[in-house]
Amino acid sequence: MSANMVNMLLRSLGETCYMVLVSAALATLFGMPLGVILTVTGKGHILENKVINRSLGAVVNATRSTPFIILMVAIIPLTRLIVGSSIGTTAAIVPLTISATPFIARIIESSLLEVDPGVIEAAESMGASPMQIIWKVLLPESMHSIVLGVTLAMISLIGSSAMAGALGGGGLGDLAIRYGYQRFQADTMVATVIILIVLVQLVQTVGNRISAHLNKTKIK
Repeated sequence: MSANMVNMLLRSLGETCYMVLVSAALATLFGMPLGVILTVTGKGHILENKVINRSLGAVVNATRSTPFIILMVAIIPLTRLIVGSSIGTTAAIVPLTISATPFIARIIESSLLEVDPGVIEAAESMGASPMQIIWKVLLPESMHSIVLGVTLAMISLIGSSAMAGALGGGGLGDLAIRYGYQRFQADTMVATVIILIVLVQLVQTVGNRISAHLNKTKIK
């Protein structure tokens, strides 16, 4: 493999990491409140509200059910409005974020629902407000589970970022298509796959360790 191809692989890896990290951060920022609202407005929870819960749940489910490639094409006008272009790594962050946000929202909802109802009842009996229960009970008790969920979302984003390369999103997916597939450079395709595998393993390992540390801290 030539030095030029190695440089291209490194640049593409940087683009992929940029897309994944920024979109994961934005999706968590937007998905966290959505997940909390879905949880606390659920049946029998601290702020039960069927209308909000069902309406928000329908929007989340509709977005989650849309394949990423279709979503990326469908929101091209929105992407252009936000970043001024529909091509490139920055442009790919918009559909990546929109795709990951409902996924993270459901992950957070699932994590919060695992919190022992007895702990919530104890907080309520001591006069804690709904916001205090959310910030001091629900989120701290479920943080280790949330970290694992966000880790899973990041791994999914790595795969989606590779698909974004098919539509000019840049990154390792774009490199694999332009050189590995269209120019029949098998070594480039193999190198891209290996890098993606290593990247996924690294993200999973880091996520597992952070989650384990948070769980131990919670137990203490």
